Amino acid sequence: MTSMRVVAGLAAVSVMALVVAGGVLSCQELRDAARQDKANLAAEQVRSAVGVRGIAANEGSTALWQSLVKLRTRASLMMIVAHPDDEDGGMLTYEARGQGAHVAMLTLTRGEGGQNLMSADFDDALGLVRTQELLAAGRYMGIDQMWGTQVDFGFSKTKEEAFENWGHDRVLYDAVRAVRLYRPLVVTAVFLGGITDGHGQHQVSGEMAQEVFDAAGDPKVFPDQIAAGLMPWSPLKVYGRVPFFSVTSKGMYDYATGKYAPARFYNYVTKEWTTESPKANVTVPEGDYSPVLGMTYLQFARMGLGLQKSQNGGMGIPAAGRFDVGYHRYGARLQDGAQPGEEEKGFFDGVDTSLVGMSSLAPGETSFLKQDLAKIDGLVGQAVGVYKIAAPEKTAPFLRDGLRATDELIAKVEASGLTAREKYDLLHELRVKRMQFNDAIVQALGISLRAQVTGKAETGPFARFSDGAETFVTAVPGQSFGVKTLVANGSKVKLVEKDVTLVSSSGQTYQMTPIATDGKDAPDVTIQNDAHENLFQVKLPEDAKVTRPPFTRPGIEQAYYDVADPAMRNASLPLPALTAWVTLDYDGVEVKLGQEVQTLHRVTGLGTVYEPLVVAPAISVAVSPSAGVVPLTEKTLMVTAKVKSNVKGAATGTVKLELPAGWTAAPETAEFSLGKDGDSVDVPFVVTPGKMAETAYTMTAVASYEGKEYREGYKTVGYAGLLPANLYRPATYRARGADVKVAPGLKVGYLPGTGDEVQASLENLGVHSTTLTMGDIAGGRLSGYDVVVLGVRAYAAHPGLAAANGQLLQYAKNGGVVIVQYNLGNFDYGPYSYSLGSAEKVVDEKAPVRLLVPESPVLSWPNRITERDFDGWVEERGHGFMETWDLQYVAPLETHDPGQDPQRGGLLVAKTGKGAYVYVALALYRELPEGVPGAYRLFANLLSLGKDAVAK
Repeated sequence: MTSMRVVAGLAAVSVMALVVAGGVLSCQELRDAARQDKANLAAEQVRSAVGVRGIAANEGSTALWQSLVKLRTRASLMMIVAHPDDEDGGMLTYEARGQGAHVAMLTLTRGEGGQNLMSADFDDALGLVRTQELLAAGRYMGIDQMWGTQVDFGFSKTKEEAFENWGHDRVLYDAVRAVRLYRPLVVTAVFLGGITDGHGQHQVSGEMAQEVFDAAGDPKVFPDQIAAGLMPWSPLKVYGRVPFFSVTSKGMYDYATGKYAPARFYNYVTKEWTTESPKANVTVPEGDYSPVLGMTYLQFARMGLGLQKSQNGGMGIPAAGRFDVGYHRYGARLQDGAQPGEEEKGFFDGVDTSLVGMSSLAPGETSFLKQDLAKIDGLVGQAVGVYKIAAPEKTAPFLRDGLRATDELIAKVEASGLTAREKYDLLHELRVKRMQFNDAIVQALGISLRAQVTGKAETGPFARFSDGAETFVTAVPGQSFGVKTLVANGSKVKLVEKDVTLVSSSGQTYQMTPIATDGKDAPDVTIQNDAHENLFQVKLPEDAKVTRPPFTRPGIEQAYYDVADPAMRNASLPLPALTAWVTLDYDGVEVKLGQEVQTLHRVTGLGTVYEPLVVAPAISVAVSPSAGVVPLTEKTLMVTAKVKSNVKGAATGTVKLELPAGWTAAPETAEFSLGKDGDSVDVPFVVTPGKMAETAYTMTAVASYEGKEYREGYKTVGYAGLLPANLYRPATYRARGADVKVAPGLKVGYLPGTGDEVQASLENLGVHSTTLTMGDIAGGRLSGYDVVVLGVRAYAAHPGLAAANGQLLQYAKNGGVVIVQYNLGNFDYGPYSYSLGSAEKVVDEKAPVRLLVPESPVLSWPNRITERDFDGWVEERGHGFMETWDLQYVAPLETHDPGQDPQRGGLLVAKTGKGAYVYVALALYRELPEGVPGAYRLFANLLSLGKDAVAK
């Protein structure tokens, strides 16, 4: 754009064509490439908006005041925790929103081993759900988010177990990289690295926070990071939150094992032990009232925590009032001999966090640095002086000048004779300030950007009230579609639209080139108290990248993710499929806005739902579940391939199974025909195995469409109100031959719980179950079933189930078998009393299992269960073991973790009337989808219980 055009009245609309911009990378792009920071984890660049609906505290005058506070300080902090929802949200919110600190959090895992009350997602799928939940919570806390590559493999009772699964250096690598990217002055942790932390993964996060204090600044630690462009960084202080407990005469309580241990605490910085409880050096007043937020910092943080619903279904907001949290200092290194006191006013006591304090990063520079920093600080001070909530634009001239002065100082530093390390450190903090100035100008002038896929044009008298027609959600490589951008300027200040760009996840830059009616370049557009709309026609390349997580693992046995692209390590999610960027000229200063291109569709109750555009393959093919067993006596088995189309129109093709040698399928190849985008079809195959043995077999579904083969599919995970994510996995079925028998002709009813694949796994046994509803349970319509199985945490998933429990017990008395899979919380719904107590668990999947009553029907018919049947289990033995139970129950087996008291409450069986009641806390819901033969044999016995004469 080369000239200006003042826009008056209605927003002007220009129709533009899209061309690919090539050429040499810009200086900034080169710097980003050198630092391997595609995801902007260093937070040096303007961030694009993820969605359309923001939080009020992040917009307008409210956000502007917080930005002004940030602009006057270089304070920065990083918290390290183990899982989503471990964070001290009140502290993070207080520091980020109240004190203006630049705040990030490193979360080592994505919570894959947690529970799920909101959807049928577990393991890696649950990890994606909890990733989105924490990102949503982080928008309340006002923080940046980074991740480790570790996987939550379930409850770990010791730090040693966690390190055995993850590897000490892998965890430290992630922590060091995060610190070197973000370069915080202070590192904090919720946990301390000892048994008071609750369990082993927590302990690891506490230890890492202290170890990284020295490791990140040592160039000999992970030199490959230095070679890739990162520089060492030494935080000035490190803290851990004071534990919740108090030491008693018994010692300190180990929540993971339920036992007391001698009071001993270790400082990983000084390498010293002490028997004294950690004392607070800093007390954070999380209960302080914020007039900007209209509530306390803790309350505001809890609004975000309440979005992490998968673990607890949602939370309330605490009443206002004092809420102090103490932090103990484990290490400090301050300049000029300054030493923090025993009691400190805050984390940054003894640290010069003023803008002029940046000069400490280049102490030998005396010609321009301090003076220029003082000038910038003075301009921010002037902006603060004229700030008015009803007239935020009054701050804009000072912010503009501050941004210009920051750009000039960046150029001076780049051209100076400072050392490479001094330049690196200074440029990092200056770029953070530039980003904050940019955001503050956007907030002061009420600038906004909307970028969305265009749907069918809406007409009629009410079209002007609409926010757009419904669109597709998923694009496919090679697809053409429209994108609309709308830049609005809420102020009377003149802004010139200089550039509108789309950037793809692969890094391709698509430059919008305007086309004027006379064939010449269209003039620049000036926007003043108005909005300007651009319409674009986009064509994705045939090889456009699919939007998929940058982290993968071959199976749940591996307790960490592989990241193929080193630049995406520590990143939350894949790069957006398409991001719109607009550059505005504000009196000679560039202001930038970005938004992930949105799709929109309407959902009853939620209204218009906006979701970022994703790219997916034209055809998705999946086999579910992905693993199972094949009984050795099986003559044939059914394998179903689910084929889904993302093609915008009809799609026809074929699907086949690649089979082990000697196996056949009927049909050999099947045709599919799907009418429109989003349609799917189940394609059944009857597979005839060759000679079966107790070994592993693999079958792969392969779909063909328009000359391409597709061997993978995806599952969209999440729930209403949460941004979705797509989890990909190969369309393979891992089968294992197993000597497993089940009573013939079983009629099984299954009430789904909070999400599992147990019901689908029954097909491996030739059992075709019927999905029950709460109406079936409450209405007592159960007499036609031999067995009724409740899915995991069914009583939490169905609030009405407790009231209808009498129908289940009556069904059992009449001769049926009720199998209840594990539950948590207040739970006592059996025919005789039992108690979960403290919800015991056995987390070592290799823990020995003793058969206490080997002749019990559940261990002897139709399969003779031995200790060998507990080999090859994954993640854990079980969760939610009973602590006490009536003598009417038989506990036929026992297992326990090392050092744990014997646990017999993982399987309870009781006769009741003519039938039986079973409570099973053993993790069948994890084992069956993974094809663990012994789990199938045991479950087959439970299902067959009512057919065994011994049980009657």
